[in-house]
Amino acid sequence: MQEIHIRDPFVLYENGTYYLYGTRAAGFGIRSGGFDVYVSRDLVEWSEPIACFDSEAYGLNARANWAPEVHKYRGAYYMLATFTQENGLRGVYALRADNPLGPFVPHSKGALTPHEWECLDGTLYVDGDGVPYLVFCHEHTQIVDGTMCYIKLNETLDFADGDAVTMFSASSYPLVDPVKSGHYITDGPFMYRSRTGELFMVWSSYIKEKYAEFVVKFKGGKLGLAFEHGKPLLLNDGGHGMIFSDERETYLVYHTPNQNPLERPALRVLEDRGDCLTIKE
Repeated sequence: MQEIHIRDPFVLYENGTYYLYGTRAAGFGIRSGGFDVYVSRDLVEWSEPIACFDSEAYGLNARANWAPEVHKYRGAYYMLATFTQENGLRGVYALRADNPLGPFVPHSKGALTPHEWECLDGTLYVDGDGVPYLVFCHEHTQIVDGTMCYIKLNETLDFADGDAVTMFSASSYPLVDPVKSGHYITDGPFMYRSRTGELFMVWSSYIKEKYAEFVVKFKGGKLGLAFEHGKPLLLNDGGHGMIFSDERETYLVYHTPNQNPLERPALRVLEDRGDCLTIKE
């Protein structure tokens, strides 16, 4: 993975194959023309980048091309990614393909996030009743103290079905520090159901100017406003992580350091204890 230059890594594992997506790190993914996928059978040897979405072809290369995630849902593959809307604000869009290699094409009717909000880093969560939600960040660039939010989606994932709900602000977690601008940042949410049915969310912010990975546990195993913050998972300038499992282990993949052009994907084995998540030493 150290030879792959991406930010915001995301791994889809299916039928013995790992598919790695991420933000093209050159230029921080600004007007980068879309996204690639890297393929592996062993998490060691990876293919060359395979272009899987051409943002220029669909008028989505105005600025941000950020944080692609690919989720299998109802037999198709949906990419959630951040682009710049026509009003100049960032939002999270859904793209669709018939297989993990793409090509992905636009699916949602514009951004799924509120049109007048500046948002990024959407992730898909489907609850026990099969109801889909988008969990995302309302950006510090607009509101100074970034927040973590969710919004219900319709069953075909092409538009939001309701109003956004704000769960917490970055500054509400005592360990989070502002960056030099004085802003508090929320980044990279990802939802994870533990082996005992507990519901967790990992997300990123900063401690003393260093990127860090945090974890939230929802009470009753349900997405909502009842939750508790746990101990940080990473404090070594790594973050924007996600969790995936194969037949052997559960992993946290993230990028480190959070400095362009040095960032690279990193992989750690995650210990799922049921009621808490820790990095395996």
